[in-house]
Amino acid sequence: MTRTYDLIVLGAGPVGENVADYAHQRGLSVVIVESELVGGECSYWACIPSKAMLRPAQALEGARRVAGAAEAVTGSLDAPAVLKRRDSFVHDWDDSSQVEWLQGAGIDLVRGHGRITGRRTVTVTGSDGETVELSATAAVAVCTGSAALLPDIPGLAEVDPWESREATGAKSVPASLAIVGGGVVAVEMATAYAALDSQVTLLARSGLLGGMEPFAGELVGEQLERSGVRIRRGASPIGAKRGADGVVLDLGDGESVTATEVLVATGRRPRTDDLGLDSVGLPAGKWLDVDDTLLVRAETNEGDPWLYAVGDVNHRALLTHQGKYQGRAAGEVIAARAQQRAVDDGPWGLHVATADSAAVPQVTFADPEVASVGLTERAARDRGIDVRVVDYEIGSVAGASLLADGYAGRARLVVDRQRDVIVGATFVGQDVAELLHSATIAVVGEVPLRRLWHAVPSYPTISEVWLRLLETYGRPEE
Repeated sequence: MTRTYDLIVLGAGPVGENVADYAHQRGLSVVIVESELVGGECSYWACIPSKAMLRPAQALEGARRVAGAAEAVTGSLDAPAVLKRRDSFVHDWDDSSQVEWLQGAGIDLVRGHGRITGRRTVTVTGSDGETVELSATAAVAVCTGSAALLPDIPGLAEVDPWESREATGAKSVPASLAIVGGGVVAVEMATAYAALDSQVTLLARSGLLGGMEPFAGELVGEQLERSGVRIRRGASPIGAKRGADGVVLDLGDGESVTATEVLVATGRRPRTDDLGLDSVGLPAGKWLDVDDTLLVRAETNEGDPWLYAVGDVNHRALLTHQGKYQGRAAGEVIAARAQQRAVDDGPWGLHVATADSAAVPQVTFADPEVASVGLTERAARDRGIDVRVVDYEIGSVAGASLLADGYAGRARLVVDRQRDVIVGATFVGQDVAELLHSATIAVVGEVPLRRLWHAVPSYPTISEVWLRLLETYGRPEE
């Protein structure tokens, strides 16, 4: 028999949960399909466990940087305790509480692997081989996310390398760890494992934190090296093998790196390879291109739109919070179209994900933290924007010097001179993550700098850097 709903959601991570919840709150019947754990990658293998692993080191370093408190620090991190605390945040990889939330929200759950078998139809195969046929009257939303990308390096697959899941779910700390990559996952895991006394080597072929303001990678790299991480910029393995002493990565020219484990953090791939997309004329294993309402741009949607792709799978902004934002918009617009209500699809409308291209916030939980939103200087200039860049050393702010002795960090605003608004902001320093939302509001709200002079930062806090940035930019003309 076929079970019919208004909306079928493939993937019960945070993105799929938001699509389902917002559509259901608008009156649609919804079923969500999940082959692993309800709660998805972020809850069990990414955001939550990684930040749980990073937090103890941040707390310890915070104490060490304050005279009086530093003298009370007499030991190092307790690695088993850190991992045990991490396990508590992922509920020992048990999703019972997430399932209870779905039930309380009125959303049905079908466990198993879902494949699209035609327009608005999905077949779910359970672990026992039994199948369930689902039919949607309104839409199917693909929210299956992304997985780690394993580069085509001879021998790499055979050495059974860690991917992000293994790094965040490790049961013990390896004596040494080689990390291939220089992005957010690579930097955060280098920070975490170095703090847990693993000997970390970072192979960053293209440098650190590419795509961010250059000073972000520079400051993070300096601190990683101070913490004992060996950074090999420009290095990339050309081969791998497992020997008696661990994994040996061949770097060419007679050079190699040997480590107990190797973590590959070189990018992501879409989880679309086994979803039955070919049944509706779409290629398998590819990112799904969407418009701002998250509707897939494809012939199958012409004249009778029904297929949506939300979150990582559309490759717009591979961040949990941004995927949840998309999920809210998608849930709203799916319901609006199903109920033949007006669609608010202009910029910043209820039914679009405008921020994906204009105001994506991101925090890299390294030491120091990197918090950014909007465009970098280079990205803004590439878009033809007439920009002025304003920098300020955060350590010069009273609140920062009170937070940590010898505080080092930098703030940057990227200002559109023609419109007198901020189009990008980056903060690098201890505990700057909580500065980010104020910058996000300024960018999204397109608040003129003239008005920002009236947003008075509390003293003495790090937020006073906002005033210093405005003063550096210059007072408004009369």
